[in-house]
Amino acid sequence: MRVRTLFLSDIHLGFKRARAAELLAFLRGVEAECIVLVGDIVDALSLARRVFWSPQHTQVLRLLLARQRAGARLVYLPGNHDESLGIFADLLRGQMEVHREWVHRTLRGERLLVLHGDRFDSHVDYPNWLVRIGAASHDFTLLLNDGANRLLRSLGRPYYPLAERLKLLLATSARYIERFERAAAAHARAEGYDGVVCGHIHRATLRRVDGVTYCNTGDWVESCTAVVETLQGELQLLRWREGTHVATVGVSELAADPA
Repeated sequence: MRVRTLFLSDIHLGFKRARAAELLAFLRGVEAECIVLVGDIVDALSLARRVFWSPQHTQVLRLLLARQRAGARLVYLPGNHDESLGIFADLLRGQMEVHREWVHRTLRGERLLVLHGDRFDSHVDYPNWLVRIGAASHDFTLLLNDGANRLLRSLGRPYYPLAERLKLLLATSARYIERFERAAAAHARAEGYDGVVCGHIHRATLRRVDGVTYCNTGDWVESCTAVVETLQGELQLLRWREGTHVATVGVSELAADPA
């Protein structure tokens, strides 16, 4: 599959439950003129607690750098989990572009603000006790996700984003996501952009929010998703399935904001 631009975020290399094998399979099936890494590529926070790094994690980095050497433009925007890796970013300068925020112009002339998204956390603050409960619940759903997908793999079935589905059943998670999306869209609109591309909250979405295009690339811990700009300039959300790239809704199909 050939695309003009590939947006990826929240890969979390160095985290035990990162879906590095799935990402490698996905990347081997996609050729992009430009690859934009929208933060949390390496999980420094997880590595500080527990050192974990598999050969597949190294292969992901090697494959991305190989694409750059083959002619693809590679843009890296640190997120809240990898912003402390200053030395890592310095090492990559010259091999890829490193920015805090970046503006992408689509083939159709739309100007999209690209940033990780952690700056919008202040718009969706919750009490500390609720944050701690949410973190514990998230860890538990990831454990269930791993167990369920090991079983599915043994049965020859494709990956299923169980953790993502369980998270959306929680009312607090749904409210957090809605507030985050509206904060990101409002910022892009106030700055005069046609849309925003971000990650951070591990909720893959491509839709119109308050008159602007909101793109969240999702992640490679739960959802296994990416946003692409096709060779015709259309934005699409891709969900990886074993051996395929399933395109979900494209923004041109969105006639109005959902109620």
